[in-house]
Amino acid sequence: MLACVVFVPSAPLVVPELAGPDAVDTLEVRSAVRDAGALLARHASRWVAVGADDRIASARSGAGEAQASRSIPTTGGFGRFGVDVPVSLERAGEERSSGRLPLSMLIAGWLRGQVDAASVRPIVVDPDVRPEVACERGRALAAEISADPEPIGVLIVADGATALAPKAPGGGRRDSAVELQQRIVEALGAADVDALRGLDVAACDADGVDGRAAWQVAAAIVGDTLMAAEVSYADAPFGVGYVVASWTPEDAR
Repeated sequence: MLACVVFVPSAPLVVPELAGPDAVDTLEVRSAVRDAGALLARHASRWVAVGADDRIASARSGAGEAQASRSIPTTGGFGRFGVDVPVSLERAGEERSSGRLPLSMLIAGWLRGQVDAASVRPIVVDPDVRPEVACERGRALAAEISADPEPIGVLIVADGATALAPKAPGGGRRDSAVELQQRIVEALGAADVDALRGLDVAACDADGVDGRAAWQVAAAIVGDTLMAAEVSYADAPFGVGYVVASWTPEDAR
């Protein structure tokens, strides 16, 4: 049973130990992410987390297929980001530690620990996956979630455009990126699944939107379910679009 969908950025800066004590410009997004995790935990202790596979993102293999079948470890840490903050996708149980957790799943595991949720099932996707493949994966997940009698929370870990400020990592500010990011924020704020499904691959690639595929999986998970949506944070503190939002089924309110 789908209980709630929460959207958070795939950014190490949400972890206080990585942001550092002087990073006051990240306090608002970190607080919003924690609050979103607490909301999700109130609705469900078991989560499905969907995010980009950064191993594929770095290689840009162009395979174009969902990567849900590869083995994902249940534990990991942020050592490659400067401080080895340990995380786990499960509160307790058998650890599977071979391999490396993608950044999106490190964020999911860290947030799980912050709110003491029971478990996170990781679903990693190629950020270049075709929209129809992402939607097919989302529909398959929707069927699994609907068949489960227990409430299941969905956590989407994804970033927006990377060219939203003069010193942004995507090569500085571009009007096209600003306009695209605004459309993404509006879609998340209205639970507009059609708008998310319709995100253009080439436009997202041009403006560095690695979260497209994860958002399209989310759109297919929700399908025609009426959702009450709320955006609690939408900004670009380092020129990258970060959005924190929640969708709750109308009949659950």
